[in-house]
Amino acid sequence: MSNPMYLLKTRRFAPLFTTQFLGAFNDNLFKNTLAVILTFQAAEWTSLSAGLIAPLIGAVFILPFFLFSGLAGEVADSFDKARLARIVKVWETALMIIATVGFSVHSFGLLMAVIFGMGMHSTLFGPIKYSIIPQHMGENELVSANALVESGTFAAILLGTISGGLLAAHPNGGVIAGVTGSAVAIIGYIASRQIPTAPSLTPDQPLTFNLFNQTLNSIRLANGNRVVFLSILAISWFWLYGALLLSQFPSFVKTVLMGDEATVTILLSLFTVGIGAGSMACERLSHHTIRPSLIVVGAIGMSIAGIDFALNAQSFHAVGVLNSNPEFWRILADLVLIGVFGGLYSVPLYAIMQNRSDAQVRSRIIAANNILNALFMVGGAVATMVLLENGWSIPSIFLMIAIATALVAGIIAWKIKQIGEGE
Repeated sequence: MSNPMYLLKTRRFAPLFTTQFLGAFNDNLFKNTLAVILTFQAAEWTSLSAGLIAPLIGAVFILPFFLFSGLAGEVADSFDKARLARIVKVWETALMIIATVGFSVHSFGLLMAVIFGMGMHSTLFGPIKYSIIPQHMGENELVSANALVESGTFAAILLGTISGGLLAAHPNGGVIAGVTGSAVAIIGYIASRQIPTAPSLTPDQPLTFNLFNQTLNSIRLANGNRVVFLSILAISWFWLYGALLLSQFPSFVKTVLMGDEATVTILLSLFTVGIGAGSMACERLSHHTIRPSLIVVGAIGMSIAGIDFALNAQSFHAVGVLNSNPEFWRILADLVLIGVFGGLYSVPLYAIMQNRSDAQVRSRIIAANNILNALFMVGGAVATMVLLENGWSIPSIFLMIAIATALVAGIIAWKIKQIGEGE
């Protein structure tokens, strides 16, 4: 088992990986196609200003995580997860067909409904995905499985985002994206048919439909296990940091680096490749066991690379061709390192969350993770907007979040390491 790729040859992992990969690809293909088309053709679609469209799409997509994560966790704990995965894929296929219609008739409202539906799709699939892994994997395979899922997810995000941008430039790009998304969703459904059964451990548990209570109950369950809750907080900080960087890349490239759309794609690609490389490096360094020390190394590395990235950005001088500027290459190197250390940091946290959660309520604990991830990302977005409105530069915000990562993520990672060593 020295190479984690062997899991991709097994039925207990490969169909789940494929289903997840294709779903993440579709999410980002559709979101980015819509965002680019509406940004450059806003007047043809809606009376909203172009500047409000990207934040609106992000807000509508993430809203279901707040509303329905608790319900998604309860459902995943109560029914066969493999069957639920297939139902979610049918839902995704229907949404992509509706998206094709929405693009063809230029219906802004219909497409925003699809954005909400795709957010719902991700909300439902999250607890299924992360709770089915420990049900089908041995404890010594958790790090490998999570490393593959993490690297595969970010690769799918990258491919979907780039594909969406390319399709948006085509005269009929929206319709093509809808048709492509429908085909990808159907392939995802076929893959989900091969996921082995993952029956509920609490089939008689009644479902509740008070969304507020479900959310609170999920968080309360997670909070009942200190190391699990700390892991969730640490994962949420990772998503806050990553989302902040990704959301500011376009403005950073335009106002600081004086680059173009291709430069944005380069930054996004390198950051994503870094996370994938770090995830696989974590698997190699862990030797099939969960090593909390790697979380500490990852937190410190993200901070140092992030601080250097921000300081280089603050002193950057856009002179001549961007590619011939050594300061630009240092910024790219820092960005790759942030991703690499981010992979080292996040993979063990997911493995700890899965391994240390009570199997009977694992899906609801993962739902709590999704809720807090969304809360942290929204909080980070709001804080960024407030800082920008008050005259902060983007490099200054990057520096602040890197220093905060040293404090917040570093302290949480150290506490997780101490708990792990003390048991």
